[in-house]
Amino acid sequence: MSGARHRRKGDRIEREIVAAHLALGIHSERVPLSGAQRYQGNGSDVDVYAHGRDQAPLCCEVKARASGSGFVTLEKWLGDNDALFLRRDHAEPIVVMPWRIWAALLSRLRP
Repeated sequence: MSGARHRRKGDRIEREIVAAHLALGIHSERVPLSGAQRYQGNGSDVDVYAHGRDQAPLCCEVKARASGSGFVTLEKWLGDNDALFLRRDHAEPIVVMPWRIWAALLSRLRP
């Protein structure tokens, strides 16, 4: 895939994530240039205003893979659970969860 096709795919997935948050009533926006310019001090792909537009956003990274390479193991570990906690030695834990759980958590935070 060419560089332009990669960018278009990334842009499309980021817009989908923003639209999904907006459908929940949570303001969200793509970071200009997908974080390449460190807009407003962050290099994220999408800002999610879970606590309202007047509060600092959650800075979110978006990844998509056609084959799911790398995701398959995470999905297997997650199984039917609500969340998966990953922690490398001497590092902060990472949380992986299905969209349905994320959406339920956001619905409780809606300003």
